[in-house]
Amino acid sequence: MKNIISAAIGHTRTVLMIFVLLIVSGAVTYLNIPKESNPDVPIPFIYVSIVHDGIAPEDAERMLIKPMERELRSIEGIKQMKATAGEGHASITMEFIAGFDSKDALADVRDKVTVARAKLPDETEEPTIHEVTMAGQQAVLTVVLSGPVSERALVTTARELKNGLEGISEVLEVDIGGDREDLVEIIVDPLLLESYGLDQNDIFNLLSRNNRLVPAGTMDTGAGSFAVKVPSVFESVKDVLEQPVKVDGDRVITFEDVAQVRRSYKDPSSFARLNSHPSVSIEVKKRPGENLLITVEKVKGFVEQAQQSSIWPNSVTVTYTGDQSIDVNMMLGDLQNNVSSAVVLVAIVIVAILGVRTAILVGVSIPGSFLTGILVISMFGYTLNMVVLFSLIMAVGMLVDGAIVVTEYADRCMSEGQDKKSAYKNAARRMAWPIIASTATTLAAFAPLMFWPGMMGEFMKYLPFTLIAVLSASLLMALVFVPTLGAVFGKPRYVSEATRQQLIQAESGDIHSLSGYTGRYVRFLSLAIANPLKSLLVAIVIGVVSFTGYFSSGLGVEFFPHVDSRGVNVTVRSAGDYSVYEKDKIIKEVESKIIDMPEIETLYSRSGGQDQIGYLRMNLVDWHLRSHSDDILKEVEQRIGDLPGLDVEIAPDQEGPQSGKDLQIEISSRYPELLNDAALKIRKALDANPKFTSIGDTASKPGIEWQLKVNRSDAARFGADATLVGNTVQFVTTGLKIGEYRPDDVDDELDIRVRFPRTDRYIGKLDELRLKTASGLVPISNFVERKAQPKTDVIRHVDSKRVLQVEANMVPGELLSIALPELKKQLPTLELDPRVDITIKGQNEQQEESQAFLQNAFLIALFVMAIILVTQFNSFYQAFLILSAVLFSIVGVFLGLLVFQKPFGIVMSGVGVIALAGIVVNNNIVLIDTYNILKREGLNTTEAILRTGAQRLRPVMMTTVTTILGLLPMVLEVNIDFIGRNVDVGGPSTQWWSQLATAVAGGLAFATLLTLVLTPCLLALKDNFRSKEPSKGV
Repeated sequence: MKNIISAAIGHTRTVLMIFVLLIVSGAVTYLNIPKESNPDVPIPFIYVSIVHDGIAPEDAERMLIKPMERELRSIEGIKQMKATAGEGHASITMEFIAGFDSKDALADVRDKVTVARAKLPDETEEPTIHEVTMAGQQAVLTVVLSGPVSERALVTTARELKNGLEGISEVLEVDIGGDREDLVEIIVDPLLLESYGLDQNDIFNLLSRNNRLVPAGTMDTGAGSFAVKVPSVFESVKDVLEQPVKVDGDRVITFEDVAQVRRSYKDPSSFARLNSHPSVSIEVKKRPGENLLITVEKVKGFVEQAQQSSIWPNSVTVTYTGDQSIDVNMMLGDLQNNVSSAVVLVAIVIVAILGVRTAILVGVSIPGSFLTGILVISMFGYTLNMVVLFSLIMAVGMLVDGAIVVTEYADRCMSEGQDKKSAYKNAARRMAWPIIASTATTLAAFAPLMFWPGMMGEFMKYLPFTLIAVLSASLLMALVFVPTLGAVFGKPRYVSEATRQQLIQAESGDIHSLSGYTGRYVRFLSLAIANPLKSLLVAIVIGVVSFTGYFSSGLGVEFFPHVDSRGVNVTVRSAGDYSVYEKDKIIKEVESKIIDMPEIETLYSRSGGQDQIGYLRMNLVDWHLRSHSDDILKEVEQRIGDLPGLDVEIAPDQEGPQSGKDLQIEISSRYPELLNDAALKIRKALDANPKFTSIGDTASKPGIEWQLKVNRSDAARFGADATLVGNTVQFVTTGLKIGEYRPDDVDDELDIRVRFPRTDRYIGKLDELRLKTASGLVPISNFVERKAQPKTDVIRHVDSKRVLQVEANMVPGELLSIALPELKKQLPTLELDPRVDITIKGQNEQQEESQAFLQNAFLIALFVMAIILVTQFNSFYQAFLILSAVLFSIVGVFLGLLVFQKPFGIVMSGVGVIALAGIVVNNNIVLIDTYNILKREGLNTTEAILRTGAQRLRPVMMTTVTTILGLLPMVLEVNIDFIGRNVDVGGPSTQWWSQLATAVAGGLAFATLLTLVLTPCLLALKDNFRSKEPSKGV
């Protein structure tokens, strides 16, 4: 390393050119790197969807789910498999172990689905397979179309926009919400059918047999070979109308005589509104790795261009909701302001202590390290997101440590008479190994975090990667670029004679005659090392008092930071069989209760859904203009929480990795009939606990379904069967699908469905239906019994077992870590059937996984640091002494959290403790390295300790203060906008990282006191045990 330093200072022009290249390349990369709010986390899920029109949930479980589960569960690497069977569909979600190879997993799933497909009913549509990604899961922008126009005008406009938006290269997918599928609807009058002696089966056979492609083979005439076809596929509505249905003598009766054929929509299953006006939404999702800001800008540009075209309906208005570019710009702006604030605060300290010229040299390492780190981040394909930006804030104070140590020592050398080139060369060579060792220990602390498993690890891995890249760059800055620049531009700062005498006394003069804060520190240190055991005991007592004070304060432990939300989501459920129109009426009533709240920017509502009445999404105005989202949640609950007969769940947007509700209790059993009773008892216990809110479960809501039981023997006497009955019944329900056809104005084929008029579609009509038999037209009630049965909405499986879930969120201000132990004590008192298994998941499950990993990561980091320290000092005792500072620094973590009244966050505070381990060792390394040099020069232990303290006090305080000041804006949740000249307190971006910043700042402040007092005491303690020699020269 010394040769590299000498070569660099000897080739200043080359080094300066490389430095400029790094700065320019980094700046260009920073401008062009994709930017987003949350990291694009690869989610280890693969989703299989199966559609079978009209199938009941019980049949979907038996005929769709179970055959699929039998094949899919043999795939390697599956962590958990969940399945859902509902009306007309089934789905299976496979969660893989983190780090899975998505391409291999997708190939395995496709192979198994192909095998299972042969075991599914013939009428089942081809299963679809999707890999779930965070980029593909979240819409970056929702374009909402609304206005006083017809539904077809809104839908047509939305479809045209969708086709255009899908052509934008950055767009992955565009989904339309509130869009009903087109179909060709054939309305037949049952009385007319009977008058012509026809029944529903005749209609079905006639149309289905005449709407197919009939290949008739080929003919070889000797003069050539020709294909022969009988084209009979419907190409227009006219083809359907002209289809003959019966011949009566010379008269041909066509479909036009007995039916009306029209282009229509499928029956509505939901209604969507924006601010109480009918609407259609267009959700736009970006491709992974694409720049979110550019994607949203292009989408908005395309929509604005479409609005200016002549075919755009004048009354259709566009509203943008869920615009993630606003969040990204705000988050990036706030974090960039915090980076600027940190740099300014650090610069002020350096200028005050080292002078302007030296401060400029140290300051060069900040943009140099930042931009080099961003260059590396971009090379690995990462994006610039809030985790990366906070990592830069965290690094500000650390990355100047090496540069401060080198420039401070070079200043000392120049004050002793060395020229600037020799001073910076000697300073870099002298401090090279201590700086390398301190940087290596810091990197060793962060390195294990790169292997954090699961979604939380994928989310947080940007932090260690960014810090490793930036701190590695800072090492180059401190040992190569800063010394080279110092050798060219350096200049000894003005030092008064009194200060010069102080430096001489610290080096070789009377150590006890030092004045100022250094003198006071030396005198205090002299007393401390005279009684090292007492000093150690005081440190232990402070630690015990701090831990006791924190855990008795009730601040508790939480998994992930609770931050202000930009939106509130409301899900409305109720028992009973509501029509889609009744559901919409209920949602309108809920809307009316909250639409006048001034905190709401837009209110999007959607009625309908298989297991719910509807859903409302409130986008809130900017956080500056309203109260905290927790207060808004409480007001919403007061307004709609007690609506009679409704089960209302209110929840804020989830930030960070998605984990569902805070508490998820999974109930499973081999006896499905026991699940509902267990879920009811657990839900009652949660309802009675004031710490839980938004309590819900996945049990089917009470309701009925009509079952038509066919007496097969009686049906056989009339020549009927279950298939014939099923086809006939569909004339009264959604219509019998008899084929498909593709008109010119759409891309997809349209269903052709035949049904009775609306006046003949009612429950009683099921008993009045007639079938043509050998005995004439016979009512199906002769062999079919109609019964009302309890309805099942959805059936859920986890790992092939039927399950129910009870879910809840925490009331704002309450912590799951406190409420969960109370709930676990209560569960045995609920008298649950012993055949029922209870598993607590959700946030608690992730919390335990993350806690276990962080504990292991901390131990691994300590062991790796121990190897580095033993290698550096060749002493187990000194390595143990440095690592003991890491353990003692945890006291400072809890002191900081206690002072600022913050709970200990498993993720953020846990990462802070590990980060702290790499930071606090740096000052100890430099301190003990100086002590060892003085010992080798022949000084006794006491004098070596005192001189070490006097010489290293200023750099230790400088590195500590710069690191703490760099984090201070985050600790105080302050955002300073220098350009806009605004100061904000408590913004969402600062709430994210306040816990982590507080943990590091508090721990580092306390650890610095240990470094300056306890470390010297422990050095003296060893000497006291080893020898009783008296002090010399002191």
